[in-house]
Amino acid sequence: MRPSANQAGLLAATAAALVLLVVPPLAFEVFTLVNATIYLIMATLALSLALVWGFGGILCLGQSMFYGLGAYAYAVTVLNTGESTLPILLGVALPVAFAAVLGYFMFWGRVSDVYLAVITLTVSLILFHLINSTAGDQYRIGEALLGGYNGLPGLPPINWPGDPDRPISFEGMYLLAAAVLVATYFGLRWLLHSHFGRVTVAIRENEARAGLLGYDVHRHKLWVLMIGAGIAGLAGVLSVSWGSFVGPNVFSIVFTAQIIVWILVGGLGTLIGPIVGAVAIQFLIAWLGEAKIADTNLVLGALFVLFVLLVPKGLVPMLAERLRPWAARRFPELAEPGSGDPL
Repeated sequence: MRPSANQAGLLAATAAALVLLVVPPLAFEVFTLVNATIYLIMATLALSLALVWGFGGILCLGQSMFYGLGAYAYAVTVLNTGESTLPILLGVALPVAFAAVLGYFMFWGRVSDVYLAVITLTVSLILFHLINSTAGDQYRIGEALLGGYNGLPGLPPINWPGDPDRPISFEGMYLLAAAVLVATYFGLRWLLHSHFGRVTVAIRENEARAGLLGYDVHRHKLWVLMIGAGIAGLAGVLSVSWGSFVGPNVFSIVFTAQIIVWILVGGLGTLIGPIVGAVAIQFLIAWLGEAKIADTNLVLGALFVLFVLLVPKGLVPMLAERLRPWAARRFPELAEPGSGDPL
């Protein structure tokens, strides 16, 4: 018996995850692994907005604020404790708590989708200017000098739990980032196939009808925002540990716009699409920065316009549509009704 579309997609994702975890550490040198780590971290961040926007229908233009809160929570705490276990937990808990408070006032306040997007963007910009204004010596939390626009440099890496004298190696950092990405992908895949996930998608499609069926729309949307915030905060923690630095640009409008572009390029309403979009766009940004061919912001803006006009569904959905007729002929059982896969 051949597998259904869901089973085939799961097998393909599992194979790709195993390759990601096993092959690069054996095939590439440390320098390549260090560069690849940041792509995996950005892909995890993309998945956070993929859930919130693509499946929850919540256009959060300030997703970078959760990423930045996680990054700063880790940086400040690790400088005060000298050990990374508690800072990692706080780097996830603070964005979740912030999302819970912000989401409560937005959802139960019945803020419309457009104003919700504006509010999240505004809060991110407020945090950006707030951190920028902490450049004096008086702005410190314990031993951590906030540094304002200069940021917080020289941050210690993640260590083995409870043992600050055993920081993880560069290879270990790659494996950790890859494991987090894989766990996030499969965790969201499981969540979207669960009852909670199906109700979330139903709310995205028709919020009024879902409410009339008896589902607590506000509670579901709040949980989606909180889960996305926790994933973004964890990505912020990993990014800070990888680069040993965090600055106010993590809250900037440029960075939050990049996350939007990742989703649109890869494919809204999928999980694989944002991963592909994040890796492709970040690789393009790095290449443009080295080659100095054109301004990266100008290129990103042009890509955004082109994809909105010419490929509105994104790369992954477009390729899936092109391959679906061939797959239906080659594997008829994959075209059975109800065999769709959120990727």
